[in-house]
Amino acid sequence: MAGEQLESTRQALREAVAHAERAAELARLLDAAQARLAEAERAAEELGGVRERLGEVEERLAAAQEVEAKLRKDLAEQRYQTEVARWKLSSVQVARWSRLGDAIKTGKSNPVRLARGLRGAAKPAKRPSAPRRQPVPQTKPEARSVQGAAFQATTSTRTVGGVSVKLKPFRVPTGPNTRPHLTAAVVAEPHAEALLRYEWRQTTGFTPKDFARVLAAEVPHLLLVESVTEGPWAAELKERGEGLRALLAWCAERGIRTVFWHTRGQVGDFAAVASLFEHIVTALPSSVAAWGAALAQGEPGPGRREPSLGLLPFAIQPRVHNPLPLGGDRFDRVLTLDELLPAHLSYPDVLTSYRWPKAVDCPPGTEPWRMAELAACGTPIGTEPDERRAHVALRQAYASGTMTQKADELLEAIGLPSARATLNISVIMIDRGDLDHTLAQVAPQKGVVQLVLLSDAEDAEKRARAAMPDHVDVMVRGTDPELSTGAVLNRALDLCEGDLVAVMDGQDAYGEHYLTDLSRAFLFATADIVGKAAYFAHLRDVAATVLRQPDAEYSYLPEVAGATLLARRTVLRSIGFADVSEGWDEVLMRQCRTDGIKVFSADRYGYVRLRDRDRWLLGSALLVDYGPAEPHAFV
Repeated sequence: MAGEQLESTRQALREAVAHAERAAELARLLDAAQARLAEAERAAEELGGVRERLGEVEERLAAAQEVEAKLRKDLAEQRYQTEVARWKLSSVQVARWSRLGDAIKTGKSNPVRLARGLRGAAKPAKRPSAPRRQPVPQTKPEARSVQGAAFQATTSTRTVGGVSVKLKPFRVPTGPNTRPHLTAAVVAEPHAEALLRYEWRQTTGFTPKDFARVLAAEVPHLLLVESVTEGPWAAELKERGEGLRALLAWCAERGIRTVFWHTRGQVGDFAAVASLFEHIVTALPSSVAAWGAALAQGEPGPGRREPSLGLLPFAIQPRVHNPLPLGGDRFDRVLTLDELLPAHLSYPDVLTSYRWPKAVDCPPGTEPWRMAELAACGTPIGTEPDERRAHVALRQAYASGTMTQKADELLEAIGLPSARATLNISVIMIDRGDLDHTLAQVAPQKGVVQLVLLSDAEDAEKRARAAMPDHVDVMVRGTDPELSTGAVLNRALDLCEGDLVAVMDGQDAYGEHYLTDLSRAFLFATADIVGKAAYFAHLRDVAATVLRQPDAEYSYLPEVAGATLLARRTVLRSIGFADVSEGWDEVLMRQCRTDGIKVFSADRYGYVRLRDRDRWLLGSALLVDYGPAEPHAFV
């Protein structure tokens, strides 16, 4: 009995010792964990200090980079102005009157030298090419991942009916922007961001935590926040979060305009947060009444006015909604909208899909902005592809208002300057002896601010002023039999004041939408000269209408027809017209290739070359019809 008790005591003692050892081990582990925790807390404090110092260093670095960029820009501008001064001096030196003066001065005491000098001065001299602004060299910053929309297509394969088709993705342009003097901070989803990003210098990707640091690098003139449902700002808009309030307070301190843009969702879901902004605009006209009622019920905070209310609907953005084609032919099928735009596509991939099919069958109720974007990309809408109808739809999509025009209205409403470059046109019109026909070609054109008419007809100026609208400045100059066509065009070019200069020929025919359609290319093409390499022609001797180079639409080419020339005035003046009568346009195109000036061929419509006979054209073009060309060319 005693032995059993002794053994039991020994067992209990062993268990007690084991428990004590485990307790001691646990105590050691706890001490070690507490030591590691204390060390982690110290490290966290040090890391917080490092982050603060890093933020300060990044701000100083951003400021230094901004100063460096400005210095680089100023240096590049000084170099450019120096080259311009040299070019002007060279231009003066090769001018005929300057060379005549030099010849007279050097030969005044030597008749032989004087005669030789005058003969040399009378010869045409090649004008020096004007200098071009070179891109400002930039230092490449280290790659930094930021939140924001990606704007390049990522999906190059489409599947229709179980068949996969490989596409060449549409390259979304990175610039330029319409108003480089204006900076906007924008919170938007990819679609809206793509519409706005070319209208100003646009800052995106900032979050509720880092906006003060990001926006301080380039303080914006405008904050525009869309009614987003995804991303770091979605919760802030839903709950009137502290981050949004801090952003708006930051803008108020700096006099930055604030705009809330309602594009989706119920008005009641966003009314409270929208009331914090200075201005409210909606993309949905049907919601204006609801917004008015919501604002009438609310009370602005102390010292605040009730937000203004306006419209900012979705509209086409010419930089991305345009008829520039994808590489290769269109998919030879009519697709439904669901087949064309599956739900997984990002917006850059949508821009690729827009250009892909032969036509798109859109169901009733399709959003008007979607139809306009499709039409602006040159894609026929309907079950039967029709190129002429597609061209009219493209024209109507642009005529309904671009995002640039909508941005003008927004900026004017909130009190910011909307100044931007225009596309006003000066027309040089060559009369070939039938002044009535000549004036009938130019009078209906839109966007013309000046007509320089080259005509020897009696009372040409009076008839031209009567035919043209009152706002058009009319100048008439007679031709000189001793001067070549190129020389006469140069004289007319010196009189032009429009941003663009068109050369039109009175022996041909032009539709009323000719200049409107042609000038549109400057909204999306990166060319300085636009014209037509694809066009209709009518040959009277055989009563045949032909189509030249039908595949040359919407592409960069070595040359376009001279009678369809539309060019930036400054560029055309830097090149000038060759002192020849025949083939002046061919010489001009060769000079463009030499100087690296881009030439773009637009659509085939709106112009007809009229000739009595042209065997080369008849043999090289596609026969369309025996009959007049106007029903085919004018739409």
